[in-house]
Amino acid sequence: MTIKDNLNTLNELTNQGGERLNALGELNLRVVEQLTARQMDVFNLYLEQGVRMLQLATDAKGFGDLYKGQVEMTKDLAERLMSESKANVAIANEMRDAYRGWFDGAMADVKAGKDVVRNAVIS
Repeated sequence: MTIKDNLNTLNELTNQGGERLNALGELNLRVVEQLTARQMDVFNLYLEQGVRMLQLATDAKGFGDLYKGQVEMTKDLAERLMSESKANVAIANEMRDAYRGWFDGAMADVKAGKDVVRNAVIS
């Protein structure tokens, strides 16, 4: 191989590495967006519970009503948090699969690049 061919090979490998890093950056951005959305959902859930608690405290006719209302709210919150947790586990599994796919693609590129470099050095 000539020097020009070697430089073209080096440019191609560099471009592939840059593209792979851009893909990782995009993947990271999607992950952060999903996690932020999930955090906001949980934050909103707690805000709703706070508003419900204030409403309950003002509407309760006595301690018994307040206590019953708090028990119901706690049960409702626990159920909703459990469903949120299940959704978060599903998202974590999707993220794991996305990162695994990116990693497998990167390893395939590295293996292909290794063969290209070996062929360039041997020639």
